[in-house]
Amino acid sequence: MLRQPLLAAARSPRLRSVAEKSRLTRPVVNRFVAGATEADALRVTAELAAAGLLTTLDFLGEDTTSAEQAEHTVRAYESVLAGLAGLAPAGDAEVSVKLSAIGQALPGDGERIALEGARRICQAAANVGTTVTIDMEDHTTTDSTLDIVGKLRQDFPWVGAVLQAYLRRTEADCRELATPGSRIRLCKGAYAEPESVAFQGEEVEDSYRRCLGVLFGGQGYPMVASHDPAMIAAARSLIVQNKRSADSYEFQMLYGIRPEEQRSLAAAGHRMRVYVPYGDEWYGYFMRRLAERPANLTFFLRSLTSKK
Repeated sequence: MLRQPLLAAARSPRLRSVAEKSRLTRPVVNRFVAGATEADALRVTAELAAAGLLTTLDFLGEDTTSAEQAEHTVRAYESVLAGLAGLAPAGDAEVSVKLSAIGQALPGDGERIALEGARRICQAAANVGTTVTIDMEDHTTTDSTLDIVGKLRQDFPWVGAVLQAYLRRTEADCRELATPGSRIRLCKGAYAEPESVAFQGEEVEDSYRRCLGVLFGGQGYPMVASHDPAMIAAARSLIVQNKRSADSYEFQMLYGIRPEEQRSLAAAGHRMRVYVPYGDEWYGYFMRRLAERPANLTFFLRSLTSKK
C-alpha cells in the first residue's frame, strides 16, 4: 500500500529539498549509495571485488534538463571508467547508464544527444575492456531506449539492455532479444505505471518467471536482477534445467540489500554483480528503493523528523 505514495514522493521537489538538507539523512542513504564521489565508487568497487563480487556503477542523475548536464554526466562516466582500468580484471566492474541522464528527454534532438553520449561511454568502456548496461526507465521511454541500444550494439555488441517484468510487453521483448551474446538484465520494475501497460501485484512475479524461462531458454546472457528468494530459486532451477554454464548468466542485486545472500551466491559459484550507485543526485533513486522495500521507510522518517 505504501508503494504508490513513495513513488509519488520521489517526484516531489519539496520532499527532496527536506531530505537533502537533513544532516541525519546521509547515514540512512549510505546503506544504498556508495558515496558522493568517484573515489567513493572506486573504493566500494574494490571492497566488493575483494569479497568475490562483480559490480556495475551508476552515476546518479536522471531527467537531465540541459545539454550541459548531459555532458557532465558523460564525462563522469568516462572518468570513472578510466579509474576502473587498474582496479579489477576487465569485466568485473562495468557501468550502468540511464539515457535520461545523458539527454534523452531534451527537446528537439535529445535522442541524438543521448546516443552520442552513450557511444562515448561505450568507447571508454571498450578502452578498458569492460561493458555498459543501458538502464530502463518508465514505459514511455521503452521504445526509444531499445532503439538506442540497437544502434549502440552495431559497434558494441556487448551493450546490455534492461527489461522490466511488470510491463505487459516484456515477455515478447525477451523473445526478440534473447539472441546469441545478448546481455539482458531482467528486473521487476520500480516506476509507477498504469494498469493498462503494467501488471500489478502477484501478476508481476508470474511475468518475471515467464520472462526468466524465455531468457534462460534462449541464447543470450541473462542477468537476474532480483532480491526475491522465490525469483532467485526459479532462476537456479532454470540454470540446471537448461544446463547453463557458470559463465553464461549472472545474478544482480542492489548495493546494501541482502549482502549476505550476495556473498552466498558468489560462494556457490554463481557470477554475482552488485549495482553500486554514487553521486549527489540520490533522492529519486533512494525513494524508489523505499518503494521496493517499504520497511526501510521507518528508518528514513526517523532521520528526517529528528531534531538533533
